[in-house]
Amino acid sequence: MTRLLPAGALDPADTTGATASDVRPGRVRGREDRSRLASIALHGTLVLATLVALFPVLWILLSSFKPANRIQTSEITLIDSPTLDNYRAVLFDTPFPTWFLNSVVVAAFTMVIGITMSATAGYALSRFNFAGKRGLMWVFLITQMFPVAILIVPIYTIMANAGLINTKASLIIAYCTVAVPFCAWMLRGYFDTIPQELDEAAALDGLGPFGTFYRVILPLARPGLAVTAFYTFLTAWGEVAYAIAFMQTRDNLTLGAGLQQFVPQFNPQWHLLTAGSVLILIPAAIVFFFAQKHLVAGLTAGGTKG
Repeated sequence: MTRLLPAGALDPADTTGATASDVRPGRVRGREDRSRLASIALHGTLVLATLVALFPVLWILLSSFKPANRIQTSEITLIDSPTLDNYRAVLFDTPFPTWFLNSVVVAAFTMVIGITMSATAGYALSRFNFAGKRGLMWVFLITQMFPVAILIVPIYTIMANAGLINTKASLIIAYCTVAVPFCAWMLRGYFDTIPQELDEAAALDGLGPFGTFYRVILPLARPGLAVTAFYTFLTAWGEVAYAIAFMQTRDNLTLGAGLQQFVPQFNPQWHLLTAGSVLILIPAAIVFFFAQKHLVAGLTAGGTKG
Protein backbone atom coordinates (compact mmCIF):
# COMPACT_ATOMS: atom_id res chain seq x y z
CA MET A 1 0.00 0.00 0.00
CA THR A 2 1.28 3.44 -0.89
CA ARG A 3 2.23 5.60 2.09
CA LEU A 4 1.26 9.24 2.24
CA LEU A 5 4.07 11.51 3.46
CA PRO A 6 3.82 15.14 4.58
CA ALA A 7 4.79 17.74 2.05
CA GLY A 8 8.56 18.22 1.95
CA ALA A 9 9.27 15.02 3.94
CA LEU A 10 11.65 12.34 2.64
CA ASP A 11 10.90 8.66 2.40
CA PRO A 12 13.05 6.77 4.95
CA ALA A 13 13.25 3.96 2.45
CA ASP A 14 14.95 6.22 -0.05
CA THR A 15 18.62 5.28 -0.09
CA THR A 16 19.81 7.75 -2.67
CA GLY A 17 21.28 9.97 0.04
CA ALA A 18 19.13 12.99 -0.75
CA THR A 19 18.60 15.55 1.98
CA ALA A 20 15.96 18.18 2.56
CA SER A 21 18.30 20.90 1.28
CA ASP A 22 18.78 18.99 -2.00
CA VAL A 23 15.08 19.08 -2.86
CA ARG A 24 14.38 22.62 -1.70
CA PRO A 25 12.85 24.37 -4.72
CA GLY A 26 14.06 27.72 -6.01
CA ARG A 27 17.14 28.14 -3.81
CA VAL A 28 18.73 31.54 -4.43
CA ARG A 29 22.35 31.40 -5.51
CA GLY A 30 24.62 32.84 -2.85
CA ARG A 31 28.04 34.40 -2.95
CA GLU A 32 29.68 31.02 -2.49
CA ASP A 33 28.05 29.77 -5.73
CA ARG A 34 29.66 32.53 -7.81
CA SER A 35 32.74 31.59 -9.77
CA ARG A 36 36.03 33.39 -9.20
CA LEU A 37 35.90 34.94 -12.68
CA ALA A 38 32.37 36.24 -12.09
CA SER A 39 33.41 37.74 -8.75
CA ILE A 40 36.39 39.50 -10.33
CA ALA A 41 34.21 40.87 -13.13
CA LEU A 42 31.54 42.06 -10.69
CA HIS A 43 33.94 43.79 -8.30
CA GLY A 44 35.92 45.26 -11.19
CA THR A 45 32.73 46.79 -12.60
CA LEU A 46 31.81 48.23 -9.20
CA VAL A 47 35.27 49.72 -8.72
CA LEU A 48 35.22 51.22 -12.22
CA ALA A 49 31.77 52.75 -11.65
CA THR A 50 32.94 54.21 -8.33
CA LEU A 51 36.02 55.75 -9.94
CA VAL A 52 33.96 57.26 -12.75
CA ALA A 53 31.56 58.80 -10.22
CA LEU A 54 34.27 60.13 -7.89
CA PHE A 55 36.85 61.29 -10.43
CA PRO A 56 35.25 64.71 -11.23
CA VAL A 57 34.88 65.53 -7.53
CA LEU A 58 38.42 64.38 -6.76
CA TRP A 59 39.82 66.36 -9.70
CA ILE A 60 38.09 69.57 -8.55
CA LEU A 61 39.30 68.99 -5.00
CA LEU A 62 42.91 68.54 -6.08
CA SER A 63 42.72 71.46 -8.53
CA SER A 64 41.46 73.75 -5.78
CA PHE A 65 44.86 73.46 -4.06
CA LYS A 66 46.87 74.28 -7.20
CA PRO A 67 48.15 77.78 -7.98
CA ALA A 68 46.19 79.69 -10.61
CA ASN A 69 48.91 79.36 -13.24
CA ARG A 70 49.09 75.58 -12.79
CA ILE A 71 45.37 74.85 -13.20
CA GLN A 72 45.25 76.04 -16.82
CA THR A 73 48.45 74.34 -17.91
CA SER A 74 48.29 71.51 -20.44
CA GLU A 75 50.41 69.31 -18.20
CA ILE A 76 48.26 66.83 -16.27
CA THR A 77 49.29 66.50 -12.63
CA LEU A 78 47.25 65.44 -9.63
CA ILE A 79 49.23 67.42 -7.04
CA ASP A 80 51.25 70.47 -8.04
CA SER A 81 52.56 73.05 -5.52
CA PRO A 82 49.61 72.75 -3.12
CA THR A 83 48.48 76.00 -1.53
CA LEU A 84 45.52 77.48 0.36
CA ASP A 85 45.67 80.82 -1.48
CA ASN A 86 42.62 79.93 -3.59
CA TYR A 87 40.45 79.42 -0.52
CA ARG A 88 41.84 82.55 1.11
CA ALA A 89 41.02 84.60 -2.01
CA VAL A 90 37.48 83.18 -2.25
CA LEU A 91 36.65 83.82 1.41
CA PHE A 92 38.23 87.26 1.82
CA ASP A 93 38.52 88.87 -1.63
CA THR A 94 35.12 88.00 -3.15
CA PRO A 95 31.45 88.26 -2.06
CA PHE A 96 31.41 84.49 -1.49
CA PRO A 97 30.47 84.77 2.23
CA THR A 98 27.48 86.94 1.26
CA TRP A 99 26.42 84.48 -1.41
CA PHE A 100 26.84 81.65 1.09
CA LEU A 101 24.58 83.37 3.61
CA ASN A 102 21.97 84.07 0.94
CA SER A 103 21.95 80.40 -0.07
CA VAL A 104 21.65 79.26 3.55
CA VAL A 105 18.62 81.50 4.10
CA VAL A 106 16.93 80.46 0.86
CA ALA A 107 17.66 76.75 1.33
CA ALA A 108 16.55 76.75 4.98
CA PHE A 109 13.21 78.45 4.28
CA THR A 110 12.64 76.28 1.21
CA MET A 111 13.29 73.17 3.29
CA VAL A 112 10.98 74.18 6.14
CA ILE A 113 8.15 75.37 3.91
CA GLY A 114 8.60 72.43 1.55
CA ILE A 115 8.44 69.85 4.34
CA THR A 116 5.37 71.48 5.88
CA MET A 117 3.41 71.71 2.63
CA SER A 118 4.51 68.31 1.32
CA ALA A 119 3.73 66.48 4.57
CA THR A 120 0.26 67.97 4.98
CA ALA A 121 -0.61 67.51 1.31
CA GLY A 122 0.73 63.94 1.27
CA TYR A 123 -1.21 63.03 4.41
CA ALA A 124 -4.43 64.49 3.02
CA LEU A 125 -4.00 62.58 -0.25
CA SER A 126 -3.29 59.38 1.65
CA ARG A 127 -6.05 59.49 4.25
CA PHE A 128 -8.96 61.59 3.01
CA ASN A 129 -11.34 61.43 0.06
CA PHE A 130 -12.40 64.84 -1.19
CA ALA A 131 -13.63 66.43 -4.38
CA GLY A 132 -10.82 67.01 -6.83
CA LYS A 133 -8.40 64.58 -5.20
CA ARG A 134 -7.57 62.74 -8.41
CA GLY A 135 -7.30 66.00 -10.32
CA LEU A 136 -4.91 67.41 -7.70
CA MET A 137 -2.71 64.34 -7.95
CA TRP A 138 -2.59 64.70 -11.73
CA VAL A 139 -1.64 68.36 -11.35
CA PHE A 140 1.24 67.41 -9.05
CA LEU A 141 2.40 64.86 -11.60
CA ILE A 142 2.04 67.05 -14.69
CA THR A 143 3.99 69.93 -13.15
CA GLN A 144 7.06 67.68 -13.05
CA MET A 145 6.97 67.24 -16.83
CA PHE A 146 7.78 70.86 -17.69
CA PRO A 147 11.45 71.90 -17.91
CA VAL A 148 12.72 74.99 -16.15
CA ALA A 149 13.21 76.77 -19.48
CA ILE A 150 9.42 76.78 -20.00
CA LEU A 151 8.42 77.61 -16.42
CA ILE A 152 10.90 80.39 -15.79
CA VAL A 153 9.16 82.99 -18.01
CA PRO A 154 5.65 82.75 -16.49
CA ILE A 155 7.06 82.51 -12.96
CA TYR A 156 9.24 85.55 -13.61
CA THR A 157 6.15 87.47 -14.81
CA ILE A 158 4.26 86.53 -11.64
CA MET A 159 7.16 87.59 -9.43
CA ALA A 160 7.56 90.88 -11.30
CA ASN A 161 3.86 91.69 -10.92
CA ALA A 162 4.12 90.90 -7.22
CA GLY A 163 7.22 93.10 -6.81
CA LEU A 164 9.38 90.19 -5.65
CA ILE A 165 12.15 90.34 -8.24
CA ASN A 166 15.61 90.60 -6.66
CA THR A 167 14.34 89.25 -3.34
CA LYS A 168 14.96 85.94 -1.58
CA ALA A 169 11.19 85.37 -1.35
CA SER A 170 10.99 84.97 -5.13
CA LEU A 171 13.53 82.15 -5.06
CA ILE A 172 11.88 80.43 -2.09
CA ILE A 173 8.49 80.44 -3.84
CA ALA A 174 9.99 79.26 -7.13
CA TYR A 175 11.90 76.42 -5.47
CA CYS A 176 8.81 75.31 -3.55
CA THR A 177 6.88 75.05 -6.83
CA VAL A 178 9.52 72.56 -7.96
CA ALA A 179 9.98 70.57 -4.76
CA VAL A 180 6.52 70.41 -3.18
CA PRO A 181 4.65 68.44 -5.91
CA PHE A 182 7.33 65.75 -6.08
CA CYS A 183 7.71 65.50 -2.31
CA ALA A 184 3.93 65.39 -1.80
CA TRP A 185 3.72 62.41 -4.15
CA MET A 186 6.60 60.70 -2.36
CA LEU A 187 5.21 61.29 1.13
CA ARG A 188 1.76 60.19 0.04
CA GLY A 189 3.25 56.80 -0.86
CA TYR A 190 5.06 56.69 2.48
CA PHE A 191 1.93 57.55 4.47
CA ASP A 192 0.12 54.74 2.64
CA THR A 193 2.50 52.27 4.33
CA ILE A 194 1.45 53.45 7.81
CA PRO A 195 -1.62 51.46 8.94
CA GLN A 196 -4.83 53.47 9.14
CA GLU A 197 -5.69 51.60 12.32
CA LEU A 198 -3.32 53.99 14.10
CA ASP A 199 -5.49 56.92 12.99
CA GLU A 200 -8.58 55.15 14.25
CA ALA A 201 -6.95 54.38 17.61
CA ALA A 202 -5.86 58.01 17.96
CA ALA A 203 -9.41 59.17 17.17
CA LEU A 204 -10.75 56.88 19.92
CA ASP A 205 -8.30 58.53 22.32
CA GLY A 206 -9.77 61.91 21.49
CA LEU A 207 -7.27 63.25 18.96
CA GLY A 208 -8.51 65.19 15.97
CA PRO A 209 -7.02 65.01 12.45
CA PHE A 210 -4.30 67.57 13.21
CA GLY A 211 -3.43 65.96 16.54
CA THR A 212 -3.23 62.53 14.92
CA PHE A 213 -1.04 63.87 12.15
CA TYR A 214 1.32 65.73 14.49
CA ARG A 215 1.55 63.28 17.40
CA VAL A 216 1.13 59.88 15.75
CA ILE A 217 1.92 59.99 12.03
CA LEU A 218 4.85 62.42 11.86
CA PRO A 219 7.04 60.53 14.36
CA LEU A 220 6.57 57.38 12.27
CA ALA A 221 7.31 59.24 9.03
CA ARG A 222 10.78 60.49 9.96
CA PRO A 223 12.52 58.54 7.15
CA GLY A 224 10.19 60.05 4.57
CA LEU A 225 10.59 63.51 6.06
CA ALA A 226 14.38 63.13 5.98
CA VAL A 227 14.28 62.39 2.26
CA THR A 228 11.98 65.37 1.72
CA ALA A 229 14.28 67.65 3.69
CA PHE A 230 17.33 66.48 1.76
CA TYR A 231 15.63 66.89 -1.62
CA THR A 232 14.23 70.35 -0.90
CA PHE A 233 17.56 71.51 0.49
CA LEU A 234 19.45 70.37 -2.61
CA THR A 235 16.80 71.90 -4.87
CA ALA A 236 17.51 75.33 -3.42
CA TRP A 237 21.21 74.93 -2.66
CA GLY A 238 22.62 74.27 -6.12
CA GLU A 239 20.01 75.86 -8.40
CA VAL A 240 21.24 78.34 -11.02
CA ALA A 241 18.55 79.21 -13.58
CA TYR A 242 16.02 80.90 -11.28
CA ALA A 243 18.77 82.60 -9.28
CA ILE A 244 20.27 84.21 -12.39
CA ALA A 245 16.87 85.30 -13.70
CA PHE A 246 15.45 86.69 -10.45
CA MET A 247 18.50 88.21 -8.77
CA GLN A 248 19.74 91.42 -10.37
CA THR A 249 22.36 92.72 -7.92
CA ARG A 250 25.66 91.09 -7.01
CA ASP A 251 25.00 91.12 -3.26
CA ASN A 252 21.72 89.20 -3.63
CA LEU A 253 23.14 86.32 -5.64
CA THR A 254 23.15 82.80 -4.27
CA LEU A 255 26.07 80.42 -4.59
CA GLY A 256 24.95 78.78 -7.82
CA ALA A 257 24.65 82.11 -9.61
CA GLY A 258 27.56 83.72 -7.79
CA LEU A 259 30.11 81.15 -8.93
CA GLN A 260 29.41 82.12 -12.51
CA GLN A 261 31.00 85.45 -11.73
CA PHE A 262 34.32 83.60 -11.52
CA VAL A 263 34.20 82.39 -15.13
CA PRO A 264 33.54 85.39 -17.39
CA GLN A 265 33.86 84.92 -21.13
CA PHE A 266 37.38 86.27 -21.59
CA ASN A 267 39.07 85.80 -18.20
CA PRO A 268 37.94 82.63 -16.39
CA GLN A 269 39.27 82.34 -12.86
CA TRP A 270 39.34 78.58 -12.48
CA HIS A 271 41.26 78.67 -9.21
CA LEU A 272 38.42 80.59 -7.54
CA LEU A 273 35.76 78.41 -9.15
CA THR A 274 37.29 75.13 -7.94
CA ALA A 275 37.78 76.42 -4.40
CA GLY A 276 34.24 77.77 -4.28
CA SER A 277 32.86 74.47 -5.61
CA VAL A 278 34.54 72.54 -2.79
CA LEU A 279 33.14 74.94 -0.20
CA ILE A 280 29.66 74.50 -1.63
CA LEU A 281 29.90 70.73 -1.13
CA ILE A 282 30.45 71.00 2.63
CA PRO A 283 26.91 72.02 3.74
CA ALA A 284 25.31 69.48 1.39
CA ALA A 285 27.59 66.78 2.80
CA ILE A 286 26.64 67.76 6.36
CA VAL A 287 22.92 67.56 5.58
CA PHE A 288 23.46 64.18 3.91
CA PHE A 289 25.44 62.92 6.93
CA PHE A 290 22.57 63.61 9.32
CA ALA A 291 19.89 62.30 6.94
CA GLN A 292 21.68 59.25 5.55
CA LYS A 293 20.33 56.72 8.05
CA HIS A 294 16.79 57.57 6.95
CA LEU A 295 17.36 57.98 3.21
CA VAL A 296 17.19 54.34 2.11
CA ALA A 297 14.12 53.60 4.22
CA GLY A 298 12.41 56.77 3.08
CA LEU A 299 13.11 56.19 -0.61
CA THR A 300 12.00 52.55 -0.65
CA ALA A 301 9.08 52.53 1.81
CA GLY A 302 6.68 54.13 -0.66
CA GLY A 303 7.49 51.65 -3.40
CA THR A 304 4.85 49.16 -2.25
CA LYS A 305 1.72 49.64 -0.22
CA GLY A 306 1.81 47.57 2.94
